[in-house]
Amino acid sequence: MLIQIVLVVGVLLVGLYLARPAAGDSHLAMRRLFMLGFVLVAVVSILFPQWLTWLANLIGVGRGTDLLLYALVLAFLVTVASAYRRNVVLNRKLTQLAREITLARAEAEDATRDVK
Repeated sequence: MLIQIVLVVGVLLVGLYLARPAAGDSHLAMRRLFMLGFVLVAVVSILFPQWLTWLANLIGVGRGTDLLLYALVLAFLVTVASAYRRNVVLNRKLTQLAREITLARAEAEDATRDVK
């Protein structure tokens, strides 16, 4: 019983932490909905572990822990893919910014040479 309380409190705290708004977060509503769903499923799975086994058997997986592992692998892959895409976008923006700064500096140097 104590482990269930610790796990539920931990899931709720992590869920609240991850649902906080971050600067420039363009998909906050979707993230909050997925986080709410995750927290609800996690709490129900912690309090009623037999429910996860029942769900696993319903969809053709042997044990609830196996279903949980498959879901976590899928969530990990989605997280890696979205982080990769976000990194590509940020790198493109950084490259564009570096180009603009370089051009602005070159123009400033040209302007100071012309004045002399």
